Amino acid sequence: MTTMMMKTSLIAAAAALALAGCASTTSYERPAAPVPASWQDASTAAAAAPLPWQQFYTDARLRELITLALQNNRDLRVALLNVEQARAQSRVQDASLLPTVGAGVTASRTPGSNGVVNNSYQAGVQISAYEVDLFGRLRSLSGAALERYLAGVEGSRAAQISLVAQIASSYLSLRANEELLSLAEQTLKTRDDFYRLTKLKSDNGVASGLDMSAATSQVEAARASLAQQQRLRALDLNALQLLVGQPLPQLSGGTAWNAQANFPMLADVPAGLPSEVLVNRPDILQAEGLLKAAEANIAAARAAFFPSLTLTTSLGTASSELSKLFSNTVWSFAPQLLMPIFDSGRNKANLASAQAGRDIAVAQYEKAIQVGFREVADALAGRATLAEQLRATQAQAQADEDRLKLVDLRFRAGASNSLELLDAQRSQFAARQAVVQLQLARAQNSVLLYKALGGGWAAQ
Repeated sequence: MTTMMMKTSLIAAAAALALAGCASTTSYERPAAPVPASWQDASTAAAAAPLPWQQFYTDARLRELITLALQNNRDLRVALLNVEQARAQSRVQDASLLPTVGAGVTASRTPGSNGVVNNSYQAGVQISAYEVDLFGRLRSLSGAALERYLAGVEGSRAAQISLVAQIASSYLSLRANEELLSLAEQTLKTRDDFYRLTKLKSDNGVASGLDMSAATSQVEAARASLAQQQRLRALDLNALQLLVGQPLPQLSGGTAWNAQANFPMLADVPAGLPSEVLVNRPDILQAEGLLKAAEANIAAARAAFFPSLTLTTSLGTASSELSKLFSNTVWSFAPQLLMPIFDSGRNKANLASAQAGRDIAVAQYEKAIQVGFREVADALAGRATLAEQLRATQAQAQADEDRLKLVDLRFRAGASNSLELLDAQRSQFAARQAVVQLQLARAQNSVLLYKALGGGWAAQ
């Protein structure tokens, strides 16, 4: 009987090893990037990740805001805490690779058939249902947890880069709206002076009702513009306060509004290498980490089709008398090899679910690459055209400035009427507004390009 049991055990062990050799494991291969080979406007910009945000953003007030936001922003704090949670969950999954050992003391009293009470005392250590990872199921689950943790790390990096870009964009908007607010105040003062002059002429019968209506319209338009800029400035301050995560400080050390001087140009991007530029973006690395986790889940689902070996063992002492508890040594060893035969299709469904999850992760990874490619392409297109647009608008603004001076001289000499002067003032005001708005657009485009290339991250 003993020889037969030994043969059976050897056959079972041999079968288990054979099945272990046949157990398939998934090997990860990075999907091809579903984007063109190069950007259309790839003559400027490069991988910006090596350039810290402290070197890219030179304005002292902006740097102070970014520093405070990295310390206090709640969204970034949640992202970092999610990383800590994923790390803890990875450790929990790693713990399943090792047995859990417990120690305890038990006592029981049971009545016998002869009316005598039987006492039993036990003390020792025990390992309960420890699964021997023959086919890599636990290792695959542990690997999936690790990849999710690493993806969370990249997610926190992406959150930080996005936060730095949002702070910079909001700060630039605030600076531009402050410039526009100052321009609106100057324009209102000029138009109000002209209105009072026209009113004086109208009271003396020199100016017509048409002149008075035109002057009134220009003053009210300037007041409306002033109110709009006051509102936009308040909204910018509210947005910055939310991003910073605390009341805004009294910032000092900021430079005058000069978008070109405050934001250095980036180096050139090597043409035809978008995948190499994008592969280090943290959001793409996060999507790739989730894809690797999905691959590991497939390996774990496949391993469930093979037998599982669990061990239960104990070592200690036992006695029917408490005083003799440590006089007798007892032990037990109970391995169990279980082969799934019929599970109503549960394992097949789990495998199909894991494979569908992998396909979803592939699609999300490819979408992340496409989004990254589009963001860089949009920023490059903006850089290629905004500079020329700004130059032309500045030339237009200068021409309107010169025109206003000439019309004002002609008006004072009586050669031009008030309507011509008001039209020149309106054109000059609109042109100056357009220049500031284009300076803002160009500076924000540099921020977007810096962010799209993966720049703006610094270790916490």
